[in-house]
Amino acid sequence: MGKILSYLKTTIFFIIFSLFISLPLYAQINLENQYKAAEEIYNLGLYYDAITEYKRLLLFDSGRQYEYEANLKIALCYKVGGKYDDAVPYFAKAEKSAPGQNEKFDARIQIVRVNILRRTEGRALELLDILEKEPADEPRIDEINYWRGWTFMFTGDFGKAAEKFEKSSKGEELKKISLKADSAKYSVTFAKVISYILPGAGEIYTGELLSGIISFGWNALCAYLTVNAFAGNRILDGILIGDLLFLRFYRGNIQNAGKFAVKKNLEIINNTLSYIQNNYQGIKP
Repeated sequence: MGKILSYLKTTIFFIIFSLFISLPLYAQINLENQYKAAEEIYNLGLYYDAITEYKRLLLFDSGRQYEYEANLKIALCYKVGGKYDDAVPYFAKAEKSAPGQNEKFDARIQIVRVNILRRTEGRALELLDILEKEPADEPRIDEINYWRGWTFMFTGDFGKAAEKFEKSSKGEELKKISLKADSAKYSVTFAKVISYILPGAGEIYTGELLSGIISFGWNALCAYLTVNAFAGNRILDGILIGDLLFLRFYRGNIQNAGKFAVKKNLEIINNTLSYIQNNYQGIKP
């Protein structure tokens, strides 16, 4: 009986010991399978399902083995879905858990790209300036200038965009597009100045021919009526016509010239970005 009890104790000990040894291995295999499953779902384009799987992976990854990859992919899933405010915190978590400087740089560049997309261009430029000053495993100034170019394009400053793309090996095509858009833009200041000199000229400059002719006609008529009133000693009529009509149309023509220039420039910006979205094959935000 004693031998049997001794045998049972020994057997139970070895079973418990085997389980104790195999648990870490089982946990490791389970984490790997969880990661592979999340990756497969991500690659299928089922991004919201992938978010759930990556978050489940993070929950059980006590050793933080997949912390960088999981947080980065969660952020990318949110970004694809247009949830930019949700994406940024996970890119930031990926940055903190990055295994090296290059991975850290990649996570921060993603934050820059999200800021470009959500039109917080000032923050994007600020982050790029910080990145340029920080140490890296290899120089990444080429990529920094590339995303600076994109940032300036979204602000509509195509001249500066072209300057930055010229400093990037990947920016040649975008530089040409930016220069073309920059040459097509209208000068708001010039449109207003020529409207001061000749009413309607600013509107004609922006392509609004009919509006320019009408502005010129109204201003010319009001000026004639004002001068004619003063010439006929109808001082009160001259003041009323000049103040209520001539000055109103004169100021209106200047304001319209500026508004038309801004509107046309906005159309140029939107058309350029739309063209790039549909035709440019390089990396986009």
